[in-house]
Amino acid sequence: MPSTADLYQDLIEELKTISLLESCGSLLSWDEQTHLPPQGTEHRANQLSLLAGLGHDRKTDPRLGDLISALEQEDLGPAEEPTSVNVRAARRRFDRATKLPKSLVQELSRVATLSQQAWVSARQASDFAEFQPWLSQIVALKQQEAEALGYDGGVPYDALLDDYEPGATTAEIAGVFSTLRDELVELVSAIADSAHTPDTRLLTRHYPQAAQRTFGLQAASAIGFDLDSGRLDIAAHPFCSGIGPGDCRLTTRYDESHFPGAFFGTLHEAGHGMYEQGLNAEAFGTAMGESTSLGIHESQSRMWENFVGRSLAFWKHFYPLAQSAFPAALSDAPLSDFHAAINVVEPSLIRVEADEVTYNLHIMLRFELEQQLLTGDLLPADVPAAWNESMQNYLGIKPEHDADGCLQDIHWSGGALGYFPTYALGNMYAAQLFQTAESALGSLDAEFAKGHFQPLKQWLNTNVHARGKQYAASELIQVVTGQPLSHKPLMQHLRQRFEELYSL
Repeated sequence: MPSTADLYQDLIEELKTISLLESCGSLLSWDEQTHLPPQGTEHRANQLSLLAGLGHDRKTDPRLGDLISALEQEDLGPAEEPTSVNVRAARRRFDRATKLPKSLVQELSRVATLSQQAWVSARQASDFAEFQPWLSQIVALKQQEAEALGYDGGVPYDALLDDYEPGATTAEIAGVFSTLRDELVELVSAIADSAHTPDTRLLTRHYPQAAQRTFGLQAASAIGFDLDSGRLDIAAHPFCSGIGPGDCRLTTRYDESHFPGAFFGTLHEAGHGMYEQGLNAEAFGTAMGESTSLGIHESQSRMWENFVGRSLAFWKHFYPLAQSAFPAALSDAPLSDFHAAINVVEPSLIRVEADEVTYNLHIMLRFELEQQLLTGDLLPADVPAAWNESMQNYLGIKPEHDADGCLQDIHWSGGALGYFPTYALGNMYAAQLFQTAESALGSLDAEFAKGHFQPLKQWLNTNVHARGKQYAASELIQVVTGQPLSHKPLMQHLRQRFEELYSL
């Protein structure tokens, strides 16, 4: 009879093998979006489909189930102990995987790869009709996935949401969003009525791409992203891929007539990257070496992008460096004008370039449309009209072109229905974590102004990153901050920043 230690070691070895397979797929997916020749798409789809099938075989192997069952009969210690965490997460993953047919897993992988390349082409042409057949396939496959996984309460969206934010429900998120939306709309209205209007023209001067890349890397490194364990490339839509220990890939995109896009995109992805680099490398393949949830992951990216990167204190340190990097664009612009410009609040079409106040309205729009797509109340062919109507209702503006509307995000093309709510959750998690960090560390603004970002990074490493999946997201927030998730810290942050900027 094998000992508990032997059983556990067998489990860990199997989990690490599965994660190695998945990391191979992650690398191929990164390459697909950064360097793959257009004619290689079909072959890449077949490669990724094969890997998905091999991974599914390992994830659903009866021997793995037997190992988990045997360990569940043993005394594994308190729930927060690594052994208990890893076995509990292995059970959840095994049960979820065994509900999905291998053929569906492989087809989702294959179609998502082809669909993402079709999205790139359709976005460039601003032609939704070119992408619509692919979206139809993705939605149909995700409907099958939701049915296979099962869900309580008649809400299929719950099945997909659970993949990104384990334990969260559509109803809970809708309730939080409703309260947050009311207060956001009130703040947006007050800002719109303000006589103060920042001049954003200086942000659309000429910013050479090479200088943008150098400056972005300088900032990413300064806040703590390890470039010896990572890199930055160009993609149609910014993303971060944690390939494995010592290998984290960031991407951004450049517009020489718009400074914020690439810079804040790089900071955002660097926030994700520092989470990946802060995970316990020795625990790779296990729950203790994985991020808690996508909402917590987004809290890290949104925190470094906005709470840090758009603060006046950050630019007290970085603005002289920016003026040196972009002398033609910024030499005659005072810091106060630049800071006001990067924090302008106004309805905008593109989510990744939206200001902090209106950003969550973009998420709520997508949250509603995704649910309708999954239930069939919204047909893929009708997405552009529904999108434009929702933009009008939420933000009072309407895109003239599909590229600025329903084709702007990559997520649906890759099958990531259920992902979008994690951005708004991430904003709320970020506010609560940042507030707690400042209580523990003292004035973070004083540190940022001196170019000192390590205290915050180290606090996050200890309290968030190194914990892995020790706690569910809702539990982690309670443990770290002493309070359950609330929208109040986010609204406090927004009011404090923008009431001052807009003299409200």
